Amino acid sequence: MYIYSFALFLTRITKVASLFLLLCIFSCSTKTEPASEETPSTDSTDEDVVFLTNLQYQTAGIQLGSITMRNISGTLKVNGMLDVPPQNLVSISPPMGGFLKSTPLLQGMQVKKGQAIAVIENLDFIQLQQEYLDTKSQLEFQEAEYQRQQELSKENVNALKTLQQTKAQYQSTLARFKGLQAKLRFIHLNPENVGKGSIQSTISLHSPINGFVTQVHGNLGAYINATDVLFKIVDPEHLHAELTIFEKDIPSIKIGQKVRFVLANETKERTATVYLIRKEIAEDRSIGVHCHLDQEDDNLFPGTYLSGWLETSALAVPTLPEESVILSGEKKYIFILKKRTQEGVYFERKEIQTGNTELSYSEIKSMTSADSPNAIVVKGAYDLWAAMTNTEEEE
Repeated sequence: MYIYSFALFLTRITKVASLFLLLCIFSCSTKTEPASEETPSTDSTDEDVVFLTNLQYQTAGIQLGSITMRNISGTLKVNGMLDVPPQNLVSISPPMGGFLKSTPLLQGMQVKKGQAIAVIENLDFIQLQQEYLDTKSQLEFQEAEYQRQQELSKENVNALKTLQQTKAQYQSTLARFKGLQAKLRFIHLNPENVGKGSIQSTISLHSPINGFVTQVHGNLGAYINATDVLFKIVDPEHLHAELTIFEKDIPSIKIGQKVRFVLANETKERTATVYLIRKEIAEDRSIGVHCHLDQEDDNLFPGTYLSGWLETSALAVPTLPEESVILSGEKKYIFILKKRTQEGVYFERKEIQTGNTELSYSEIKSMTSADSPNAIVVKGAYDLWAAMTNTEEEE
């Protein structure tokens, strides 16, 4: 019985030793097999190469192809802001300098066209009205004198020189009178009321448009010059998107193209249509593109920044099937046939840059159809990626 047990023990020891030896031999052959092949000089590293046996290659159903030229409608990343036409944004200054006597305006208030928004006071207003009244009286006298001299000239009673002098004085006073009349209208005073003796030391400012107050400068009692901007009022009725397009992208911009954009203060996507393209390039080598909003919104504000995508025309670009491009984090890769051996096939991973995708084809920006290899994996790329990932995990 003891002899049988000892024999059984020796048998088991022999089997374990044989199995261990077999594993060692397999391991050594697996590690040394790639080294037996001559590896060509390339810029790639072992981490970028994946090996498939002939059986694995056939089972994976990998298909090879090359870059082809296809028409793809692209999108152009754009930035800009909401803006209004010049006629919808007004800066209000007093026609003549004066002290701010009163104003009901605050930033954000809505105003109507013609609404009184401020009162300006200055003694110079009184002096202008007095000068107007004096000139008006002189004009009435000189007009009567000129008519009298005309009558005398018809009867040959007075000298021609006297008539000419009277006429010159009358025309000079008339010109000064009309000039003062225009000044009164310019500062919003009615000459007819002033002519009736209604003299005032204040003038009123009125809003020239419907809109909202965006800026208020000055306080009560402050002296406001004619060159100072007292208020800014904007009418957002015709709000539009003003985009900035750089010089290199100008050829792809056409009137009528669609723009999808998002405002800086929200996540809602809006749309607009290209309406005008400026014809002057700015110092930063960009142009402005005027776009009409497809749907107006009273809650939008001029000056709001936006970012979006402009849908450009279809262009012929280098492409690969979308399934041939592997996305890993922020990087994108394709696989290229590296070499064939008796044992199997080697594939190399190559990082690329892509553009737009349409109808399951992606634009390849880092390669062209002329310089691309003819053995790109167009089907089965994810199987290669999985094999490479598993190999890295085992290591």
